[in-house]
Amino acid sequence: MAGSTLGKNFTITTWGESHGEALGVVIDGVPAGLELCEQDIQEFLDRRKPGSNPLSTPSKEDDTARILSGVFEGKTTGTPISVMVMNTSQKSADYSEIASYYRPGHADFTFDSKYGFRDYRGGGRSSGRETIGRVAAGAVASKILKELGISVEAYTSAIGPISADLSGYSRELVLSLPTAMPDKNANDLAMEYVAKTREQYDSVGGVMECRINGLLAGIGEPVFNKLDAALSGAVMSIGAVKAVEIGDGIAVSKSLGSENNDEFCIKEGKVSKKTNHSGGILGGISDGSEILVRAHVKPTPSIFKPQNTVNKDNEEISVQIKGRHDPIIVPRAVVVMESMCAITLLDLMMSNMSSTLEGIKRFYL
Repeated sequence: MAGSTLGKNFTITTWGESHGEALGVVIDGVPAGLELCEQDIQEFLDRRKPGSNPLSTPSKEDDTARILSGVFEGKTTGTPISVMVMNTSQKSADYSEIASYYRPGHADFTFDSKYGFRDYRGGGRSSGRETIGRVAAGAVASKILKELGISVEAYTSAIGPISADLSGYSRELVLSLPTAMPDKNANDLAMEYVAKTREQYDSVGGVMECRINGLLAGIGEPVFNKLDAALSGAVMSIGAVKAVEIGDGIAVSKSLGSENNDEFCIKEGKVSKKTNHSGGILGGISDGSEILVRAHVKPTPSIFKPQNTVNKDNEEISVQIKGRHDPIIVPRAVVVMESMCAITLLDLMMSNMSSTLEGIKRFYL
Protein backbone atom coordinates (compact mmCIF):
# COMPACT_ATOMS: atom_id res chain seq x y z
CA MET A 1 0.00 0.00 0.00
CA ALA A 2 1.42 3.34 -1.05
CA GLY A 3 0.63 6.58 0.74
CA SER A 4 1.61 5.72 4.32
CA THR A 5 4.63 8.06 4.35
CA LEU A 6 4.54 11.83 4.84
CA GLY A 7 7.31 14.43 4.71
CA LYS A 8 10.57 15.19 2.97
CA ASN A 9 12.99 16.06 5.80
CA PHE A 10 10.98 15.14 8.89
CA THR A 11 9.47 11.90 7.61
CA ILE A 12 6.87 9.66 9.18
CA THR A 13 5.60 6.25 8.08
CA THR A 14 2.63 4.85 9.99
CA TRP A 15 1.94 1.12 10.07
CA GLY A 16 -0.52 -1.40 11.53
CA GLU A 17 -4.24 -2.14 11.50
CA SER A 18 -7.01 -1.53 14.02
CA HIS A 19 -7.32 -5.22 14.93
CA GLY A 20 -3.76 -6.36 14.24
CA GLU A 21 -1.09 -7.07 16.83
CA ALA A 22 0.06 -3.47 17.09
CA LEU A 23 0.24 -0.07 15.41
CA GLY A 24 2.98 2.50 15.26
CA VAL A 25 5.19 4.86 13.34
CA VAL A 26 8.76 5.19 12.12
CA ILE A 27 10.00 8.78 12.40
CA ASP A 28 13.11 9.81 10.45
CA GLY A 29 14.87 13.16 10.35
CA VAL A 30 14.75 13.86 14.08
CA PRO A 31 17.97 15.70 14.99
CA ALA A 32 20.26 14.14 17.58
CA GLY A 33 20.26 15.56 21.09
CA LEU A 34 16.53 16.07 21.69
CA GLU A 35 15.51 14.93 25.17
CA LEU A 36 12.76 12.40 24.57
CA CYS A 37 11.04 9.71 26.63
CA GLU A 38 7.94 7.58 26.30
CA GLN A 39 5.99 9.87 28.63
CA ASP A 40 6.40 12.75 26.14
CA ILE A 41 4.55 10.64 23.59
CA GLN A 42 2.10 9.17 26.10
CA GLU A 43 0.72 12.58 27.00
CA PHE A 44 -0.39 13.04 23.40
CA LEU A 45 -1.72 9.49 23.02
CA ASP A 46 -3.80 9.82 26.18
CA ARG A 47 -5.72 12.68 24.53
CA ARG A 48 -6.89 10.46 21.66
CA LYS A 49 -7.27 7.02 23.23
CA PRO A 50 -10.73 5.42 23.42
CA GLY A 51 -12.59 5.32 26.71
CA SER A 52 -10.85 8.47 27.89
CA ASN A 53 -14.04 10.54 28.32
CA PRO A 54 -17.88 10.24 28.23
CA LEU A 55 -18.02 11.18 24.54
CA SER A 56 -15.80 8.34 23.32
CA THR A 57 -16.45 4.70 22.53
CA PRO A 58 -16.71 2.43 25.62
CA SER A 59 -13.85 0.41 24.13
CA LYS A 60 -10.87 0.54 26.50
CA GLU A 61 -7.31 0.67 25.20
CA ASP A 62 -4.21 1.52 27.23
CA ASP A 63 -2.48 2.82 24.09
CA THR A 64 0.85 2.58 25.87
CA ALA A 65 3.75 3.93 23.82
CA ARG A 66 6.96 1.97 23.54
CA ILE A 67 10.04 3.50 21.89
CA LEU A 68 11.94 0.75 20.05
CA SER A 69 14.80 2.71 18.50
CA GLY A 70 16.44 6.09 17.99
CA VAL A 71 16.73 7.09 21.66
CA PHE A 72 19.67 6.37 23.97
CA GLU A 73 20.16 7.60 27.53
CA GLY A 74 17.12 9.86 27.20
CA LYS A 75 18.19 11.65 24.01
CA THR A 76 17.57 11.14 20.32
CA THR A 77 20.51 9.68 18.39
CA GLY A 78 19.66 11.07 14.95
CA THR A 79 18.64 7.61 13.70
CA PRO A 80 15.04 6.55 12.88
CA ILE A 81 12.72 6.47 15.89
CA SER A 82 10.24 3.60 15.94
CA VAL A 83 7.24 3.82 18.28
CA MET A 84 4.86 0.90 18.86
CA VAL A 85 1.48 0.63 20.58
CA MET A 86 0.03 -2.84 21.19
CA ASN A 87 -3.67 -3.51 20.54
CA THR A 88 -5.20 -4.93 23.71
CA SER A 89 -8.99 -4.64 23.35
CA GLN A 90 -9.86 -6.05 19.93
CA LYS A 91 -13.32 -7.61 19.58
CA SER A 92 -13.17 -8.75 15.98
CA ALA A 93 -16.40 -10.73 16.40
CA ASP A 94 -18.25 -7.39 16.52
CA TYR A 95 -17.25 -6.89 12.87
CA SER A 96 -17.59 -10.41 11.39
CA GLU A 97 -21.08 -9.65 10.15
CA ILE A 98 -19.95 -6.74 7.96
CA ALA A 99 -17.59 -8.87 5.88
CA SER A 100 -20.40 -9.46 3.41
CA TYR A 101 -21.76 -5.92 3.03
CA TYR A 102 -20.69 -2.26 2.75
CA ARG A 103 -21.35 0.06 5.68
CA PRO A 104 -22.77 3.47 4.70
CA GLY A 105 -20.24 6.26 5.22
CA HIS A 106 -17.25 3.88 5.52
CA ALA A 107 -14.40 2.90 3.21
CA ASP A 108 -15.58 -0.72 2.81
CA PHE A 109 -16.73 -0.37 -0.81
CA THR A 110 -13.80 1.77 -1.95
CA PHE A 111 -11.21 -0.58 -0.36
CA ASP A 112 -12.81 -3.54 -2.14
CA SER A 113 -12.87 -1.56 -5.38
CA LYS A 114 -9.15 -0.73 -5.10
CA TYR A 115 -7.65 -3.91 -3.63
CA GLY A 116 -10.28 -6.60 -4.18
CA PHE A 117 -9.79 -7.46 -0.51
CA ARG A 118 -10.14 -5.68 2.83
CA ASP A 119 -9.61 -6.12 6.54
CA TYR A 120 -13.21 -5.81 7.72
CA ARG A 121 -12.26 -5.91 11.41
CA GLY A 122 -12.87 -2.29 12.29
CA GLY A 123 -11.66 -0.95 8.97
CA GLY A 124 -7.97 -1.94 9.09
CA ARG A 125 -5.86 0.95 7.81
CA SER A 126 -8.94 3.16 7.32
CA SER A 127 -9.77 2.92 11.03
CA GLY A 128 -9.29 5.86 13.36
CA ARG A 129 -6.71 3.77 15.23
CA GLU A 130 -4.28 4.43 12.40
CA THR A 131 -3.93 7.93 13.85
CA ILE A 132 -1.95 6.50 16.79
CA GLY A 133 1.20 6.73 14.66
CA ARG A 134 0.42 10.29 13.59
CA VAL A 135 -0.09 11.40 17.19
CA ALA A 136 3.12 9.73 18.39
CA ALA A 137 5.06 11.53 15.64
CA GLY A 138 3.20 14.75 16.42
CA ALA A 139 4.40 14.59 20.02
CA VAL A 140 8.00 14.51 18.79
CA ALA A 141 7.47 17.30 16.25
CA SER A 142 5.70 19.47 18.84
CA LYS A 143 8.57 19.04 21.29
CA ILE A 144 11.08 20.20 18.67
CA LEU A 145 8.89 23.20 17.78
CA LYS A 146 8.57 24.08 21.46
CA GLU A 147 12.37 24.24 21.64
CA LEU A 148 12.10 26.89 18.92
CA GLY A 149 9.44 28.89 20.76
CA ILE A 150 6.61 27.77 18.49
CA SER A 151 3.26 26.60 19.90
CA VAL A 152 0.74 24.45 18.03
CA GLU A 153 -2.62 24.25 19.81
CA ALA A 154 -5.82 22.66 18.54
CA TYR A 155 -9.28 22.64 20.12
CA THR A 156 -12.96 22.00 19.35
CA SER A 157 -14.71 25.17 18.19
CA ALA A 158 -18.14 23.65 17.50
CA ILE A 159 -20.13 20.48 18.05
CA GLY A 160 -23.27 20.27 15.94
CA PRO A 161 -25.06 23.63 16.35
CA ILE A 162 -23.13 24.52 19.56
CA SER A 163 -20.23 26.94 19.03
CA ALA A 164 -17.62 27.84 21.65
CA ASP A 165 -16.97 31.42 22.71
CA LEU A 166 -13.29 31.83 21.84
CA SER A 167 -12.91 35.30 23.37
CA GLY A 168 -11.79 33.81 26.69
CA TYR A 169 -9.70 31.00 25.22
CA SER A 170 -8.31 28.68 27.88
CA ARG A 171 -5.79 25.94 27.06
CA GLU A 172 -6.49 24.43 30.47
CA LEU A 173 -10.16 23.95 29.57
CA VAL A 174 -9.26 22.42 26.19
CA LEU A 175 -7.12 19.80 27.92
CA SER A 176 -9.59 19.09 30.74
CA LEU A 177 -13.10 19.24 29.26
CA PRO A 178 -14.47 16.12 27.48
CA THR A 179 -15.39 18.13 24.37
CA ALA A 180 -11.91 19.75 24.14
CA MET A 181 -13.70 23.11 23.93
CA PRO A 182 -12.12 26.24 25.47
CA ASP A 183 -15.54 27.27 26.82
CA LYS A 184 -17.22 25.55 29.82
CA ASN A 185 -20.75 26.72 28.96
CA ALA A 186 -20.49 25.48 25.37
CA ASN A 187 -19.04 22.22 26.67
CA ASP A 188 -22.07 21.63 28.88
CA LEU A 189 -24.54 22.44 26.09
CA ALA A 190 -22.65 20.20 23.66
CA MET A 191 -22.65 17.32 26.15
CA GLU A 192 -26.44 17.59 26.43
CA TYR A 193 -26.81 17.75 22.64
CA VAL A 194 -24.65 14.66 22.09
CA ALA A 195 -26.50 12.76 24.82
CA LYS A 196 -29.88 13.45 23.20
CA THR A 197 -28.55 12.48 19.78
CA ARG A 198 -27.09 9.30 21.24
CA GLU A 199 -30.49 8.36 22.66
CA GLN A 200 -31.82 8.54 19.10
CA TYR A 201 -29.08 6.11 17.97
CA ASP A 202 -27.43 8.83 15.89
CA SER A 203 -24.09 10.68 15.80
CA VAL A 204 -22.76 14.25 15.63
CA GLY A 205 -20.16 16.20 13.64
CA GLY A 206 -18.27 19.35 14.50
CA VAL A 207 -15.44 21.79 13.85
CA MET A 208 -11.90 21.90 15.24
CA GLU A 209 -9.30 24.63 14.88
CA CYS A 210 -5.54 24.80 15.26
CA ARG A 211 -3.58 27.96 16.06
CA ILE A 212 0.16 28.23 15.45
CA ASN A 213 2.08 31.01 17.19
CA GLY A 214 5.73 32.02 17.33
CA LEU A 215 6.52 31.16 13.71
CA LEU A 216 8.69 33.65 11.83
CA ALA A 217 7.82 34.91 8.37
CA GLY A 218 9.24 33.03 5.39
CA ILE A 219 8.20 29.40 5.91
CA GLY A 220 6.59 27.55 2.99
CA GLU A 221 7.36 26.89 -0.66
CA PRO A 222 5.60 29.35 -3.01
CA VAL A 223 4.36 27.00 -5.76
CA PHE A 224 3.19 23.42 -5.24
CA ASN A 225 4.17 23.05 -1.59
CA LYS A 226 2.64 26.21 -0.16
CA LEU A 227 2.37 26.25 3.63
CA ASP A 228 -1.42 26.50 3.49
CA ALA A 229 -1.64 23.77 0.84
CA ALA A 230 0.61 21.46 2.88
CA LEU A 231 -1.32 22.09 6.10
CA SER A 232 -4.64 21.58 4.32
CA GLY A 233 -3.49 18.34 2.74
CA ALA A 234 -2.16 17.02 6.04
CA VAL A 235 -5.34 17.84 7.94
CA MET A 236 -7.55 16.62 5.09
CA SER A 237 -5.80 13.25 5.30
CA ILE A 238 -7.42 12.69 8.71
CA GLY A 239 -10.19 10.20 8.02
CA ALA A 240 -13.29 12.11 9.14
CA VAL A 241 -12.29 15.60 7.89
CA LYS A 242 -14.35 16.80 4.92
CA ALA A 243 -13.31 20.46 4.60
CA VAL A 244 -10.37 22.66 5.63
CA GLU A 245 -10.15 26.45 5.88
CA ILE A 246 -7.26 28.84 6.43
CA GLY A 247 -7.92 32.15 8.20
CA ASP A 248 -11.34 33.51 7.22
CA GLY A 249 -11.72 30.51 4.92
CA ILE A 250 -14.95 30.35 2.93
CA ALA A 251 -16.05 33.72 4.32
CA VAL A 252 -13.62 35.44 1.92
CA SER A 253 -15.91 34.64 -1.00
CA LYS A 254 -18.46 37.07 0.42
CA SER A 255 -16.07 39.88 1.37
CA LEU A 256 -14.65 42.80 -0.62
CA GLY A 257 -10.97 43.26 -1.37
CA SER A 258 -10.91 46.33 0.86
CA GLU A 259 -12.30 44.19 3.69
CA ASN A 260 -10.24 41.06 3.14
CA ASN A 261 -6.82 42.64 2.62
CA ASP A 262 -4.63 42.77 5.72
CA GLU A 263 -2.97 46.18 5.83
CA PHE A 264 0.68 46.23 6.86
CA CYS A 265 2.02 48.43 9.66
CA ILE A 266 5.02 48.70 11.97
CA LYS A 267 4.66 47.30 15.49
CA GLU A 268 7.56 47.36 17.92
CA GLY A 269 9.89 48.14 15.04
CA LYS A 270 8.79 45.14 12.94
CA VAL A 271 6.55 44.68 9.90
CA SER A 272 3.15 43.49 11.11
CA LYS A 273 -0.51 43.45 10.04
CA LYS A 274 -3.52 45.31 11.38
CA THR A 275 -5.80 42.29 10.78
CA ASN A 276 -5.30 38.62 10.00
CA HIS A 277 -7.96 37.54 7.49
CA SER A 278 -5.28 35.55 5.65
CA GLY A 279 -4.70 33.31 8.64
CA GLY A 280 -0.98 34.05 8.81
CA ILE A 281 -0.10 32.91 5.28
CA LEU A 282 0.41 34.99 2.12
CA GLY A 283 1.48 33.50 -1.21
CA GLY A 284 1.89 30.14 0.48
CA ILE A 285 4.48 31.55 2.91
CA SER A 286 4.10 32.40 6.61
CA ASP A 287 3.89 36.15 7.29
CA GLY A 288 4.82 36.03 10.99
CA SER A 289 1.31 36.38 12.40
CA GLU A 290 -0.83 33.66 13.97
CA ILE A 291 -1.70 30.80 11.63
CA LEU A 292 -5.29 29.58 11.87
CA VAL A 293 -6.41 26.26 10.37
CA ARG A 294 -10.03 25.11 10.63
CA ALA A 295 -11.34 21.59 9.92
CA HIS A 296 -14.90 20.36 9.53
CA VAL A 297 -15.49 16.80 10.75
CA LYS A 298 -18.34 14.56 9.65
CA PRO A 299 -20.59 12.67 12.09
CA THR A 300 -19.38 9.22 13.10
CA PRO A 301 -20.55 6.91 10.28
CA SER A 302 -21.12 3.94 12.64
CA ILE A 303 -24.63 4.55 14.00
CA PHE A 304 -27.14 2.13 15.47
CA LYS A 305 -30.09 3.24 13.33
CA PRO A 306 -31.22 0.79 10.59
CA GLN A 307 -29.71 1.81 7.23
CA ASN A 308 -29.97 0.63 3.66
CA THR A 309 -26.94 -0.69 1.78
CA VAL A 310 -25.82 -3.44 -0.59
CA ASN A 311 -23.84 -6.64 -0.11
CA LYS A 312 -21.10 -8.27 -2.18
CA ASP A 313 -23.76 -10.11 -4.21
CA ASN A 314 -25.18 -6.74 -5.32
CA GLU A 315 -28.32 -7.27 -3.26
CA GLU A 316 -29.99 -4.32 -1.53
CA ILE A 317 -30.31 -5.02 2.19
CA SER A 318 -31.08 -3.30 5.50
CA VAL A 319 -28.46 -3.37 8.27
CA GLN A 320 -28.05 -2.24 11.85
CA ILE A 321 -24.39 -1.79 12.83
CA LYS A 322 -23.25 -3.27 16.13
CA GLY A 323 -20.10 -2.77 18.20
CA ARG A 324 -18.51 0.05 20.24
CA HIS A 325 -18.44 3.43 18.52
CA ASP A 326 -17.91 7.12 19.33
CA PRO A 327 -21.09 9.26 19.16
CA ILE A 328 -18.75 12.06 17.99
CA ILE A 329 -15.19 11.92 16.67
CA VAL A 330 -14.15 15.56 17.13
CA PRO A 331 -12.79 15.65 20.72
CA ARG A 332 -10.40 12.72 20.10
CA ALA A 333 -9.45 14.08 16.67
CA VAL A 334 -8.27 17.43 18.07
CA VAL A 335 -4.85 16.05 19.03
CA VAL A 336 -4.61 14.37 15.62
CA MET A 337 -5.09 17.73 13.90
CA GLU A 338 -2.55 19.31 16.23
CA SER A 339 -0.07 16.55 15.40
CA MET A 340 -0.53 16.80 11.63
CA CYS A 341 0.00 20.56 11.72
CA ALA A 342 3.15 20.19 13.84
CA ILE A 343 4.61 17.48 11.57
CA THR A 344 3.92 19.49 8.41
CA LEU A 345 5.25 22.74 9.82
CA LEU A 346 8.48 21.20 11.10
CA ASP A 347 9.12 19.49 7.76
CA LEU A 348 8.77 22.78 5.86
CA MET A 349 10.95 24.59 8.39
CA MET A 350 13.70 22.07 7.77
CA SER A 351 13.40 22.68 4.01
CA ASN A 352 13.66 26.41 4.63
CA MET A 353 17.10 26.03 6.23
CA SER A 354 18.66 25.82 2.76
CA SER A 355 16.55 28.52 1.06
CA THR A 356 19.37 31.11 1.06
CA LEU A 357 23.13 30.97 0.59
CA GLU A 358 23.59 33.09 3.70
CA GLY A 359 21.68 30.54 5.72
CA ILE A 360 23.97 27.74 4.57
CA LYS A 361 27.05 29.88 5.27
CA ARG A 362 25.87 30.67 8.79
CA PHE A 363 25.54 26.96 9.52
CA TYR A 364 28.81 25.74 8.01
CA LEU A 365 31.08 28.76 8.45
